[in-house]
Amino acid sequence: MRWCSQIGVCVLNKIWVVGIGPGAYELMTIKAAEVLRGCDVIIGYTVYVDLVREHFSEKEFLTTPMTKEVDRCVLAFEEAKKGKKVAMICSGDAGVYGMAGLMYEVGVNYPDVELEIVSGVTAATGGASVLGAPLIHDFCLISLSDLLTPWEKIEARLLNAWKADFVICLYNPSSKKRKDYLKKACDLMLQYKSEDTVCGLVSQIGREGEEGKVLTLKELRDTQVDMFTTVFVGNSQTKSLNGKMVTPRGYKNV
Repeated sequence: MRWCSQIGVCVLNKIWVVGIGPGAYELMTIKAAEVLRGCDVIIGYTVYVDLVREHFSEKEFLTTPMTKEVDRCVLAFEEAKKGKKVAMICSGDAGVYGMAGLMYEVGVNYPDVELEIVSGVTAATGGASVLGAPLIHDFCLISLSDLLTPWEKIEARLLNAWKADFVICLYNPSSKKRKDYLKKACDLMLQYKSEDTVCGLVSQIGREGEEGKVLTLKELRDTQVDMFTTVFVGNSQTKSLNGKMVTPRGYKNV
């Protein structure tokens, strides 16, 4: 099957790399849903495929477990070579700790397959709406997973984010093998930030059991979280207002 891009370049096949949002079907973008309805096969990490399976039950589904991301990408390209319309799905946004970058890297070996990235609602913005308005001013995203990034580099990024007074949104704060990583990150920040710094966390964003909580940095240090939790550490102006986490934009006379 031949597809022609907007710039007039024709390729044999195409893969859509789709961010499905935090989890709930209602939080998926209209374009993402349309792409999934129009494809032949949906490929992804097992947990993410289970989030969409009931809404697209007539599709063919192919999955790989965690740590098999390269195999998953190769699988997608091989299916596309067969003439199938393929969707590679990721939670949140495909370009934020998602599969978009790796798909382009693997795609060098498949010049006849075109990629299109379909954006989605990432955990930072999905979680922020639960907590209130923590990301109204400058912020940064940092993953605490050291599977692909050395912990020393993660520490350096945390310290530089603190020096710049960013609101810090932490992805992948914990796992079975990294139970103390959030505590380590908090200990690092507590050397320089007030223990009363307003923080927040949201678990199961957009899924059954969604729960948000506003707390201090000191309290966050001793809080148990999992890989389905997103953590927010406020800047020096972030405050708690009526139980919500709010970072002022800087408007006067408020």
